Amino acid sequence: MNERIVWIRNNLKSQNIQGMIISNPVNIKYLINIDAEGILLLTLKENIFITDDRYIESVKRVLTIDDEIIVTSFRDLSYEDYENYFLFCENVGFEENYVTYATYKEIMHRYKINNLVETEGIIEKQRQIKDEEEISYIRKACEITDDCFSYLLKYIKKGMTEKQIANEIENFFKEHGASGTSFPTIVASGENSSMPHAVPTDRKIQSGDVITIDMGCVYNGYCSDMTRTIFVDFAQEYMKKVYNLVLKNQMIVTSEIREGANTKTLSKIVEGNFKMNDYDLVHALGHGVGLEVHEGPILSSKNEKLLKAKMVITNEPGIYIPGEYGIRIEDTILVHENDAEVLTKSSKNYCILN
Repeated sequence: MNERIVWIRNNLKSQNIQGMIISNPVNIKYLINIDAEGILLLTLKENIFITDDRYIESVKRVLTIDDEIIVTSFRDLSYEDYENYFLFCENVGFEENYVTYATYKEIMHRYKINNLVETEGIIEKQRQIKDEEEISYIRKACEITDDCFSYLLKYIKKGMTEKQIANEIENFFKEHGASGTSFPTIVASGENSSMPHAVPTDRKIQSGDVITIDMGCVYNGYCSDMTRTIFVDFAQEYMKKVYNLVLKNQMIVTSEIREGANTKTLSKIVEGNFKMNDYDLVHALGHGVGLEVHEGPILSSKNEKLLKAKMVITNEPGIYIPGEYGIRIEDTILVHENDAEVLTKSSKNYCILN
């Protein structure tokens, strides 16, 4: 049987939950490698994937006998079928962080469930620990991202717009094996770089600009995430000091990442060092990466969690001077038992484009 589903079932059983309704497409992808629209039901006896007729053939091609998944279509089900799925179940779990209240009421009515209970992100928590296959996909996504950055250092020229560069990044990813970007690419130049989540504009690259490039791609469903800050023609001395401060803290955190490291403590290190220099860390220090580019755990002083081996996280301190410029440096990192492995390997030394 599918090992991931076995793990979920055992954990549900320990919580006195006899079945579960899974509708988050990312969780479905994780459990049974299906991208099609549908709902996965873990009932007392069977695992059932209900989908649209359009996807039946493709779904059956993906699933194997070992998965032990029954595939059926919404069209073939009667009201009685829905009511029988969770017959004799005292408690049925659902994804409280994904399901809307309207859907919650619909589920209660359609399946005639007496007690629909929260599962406390059980699948999302399992997803935080990657297996070797998942890690290999993330490695490849990071490799493509590194290759893209090397290409950009030769491609970017004064007079190009932020939008042009962002579009070129997406094209590069697709031409080199990725299915696309893992999030909307950020190319922020000059004063635009002071906005952590800037959207590429028609602003043209100029001499003296600082350019923040935050990019990532998707390979076999898994994401990468990397930020580099580069300079055009020269780097102002006051910007170099900020760059050095960001890089120093980024490297300190990386040296502290290992199994058992506390996410709150890691963030406090950077917050304290920034504060001593009259700057603030205005966003989380990092986040998990996997099937989604932003998933657990969150590295923040507001979130205390111990890292575990085989988690993949980002480390992305940044300093932003409103209306002037911003500096951010980010890597995707694999947590090991005794240290951290940086998966995005692009240089973090001063990079000055001429």
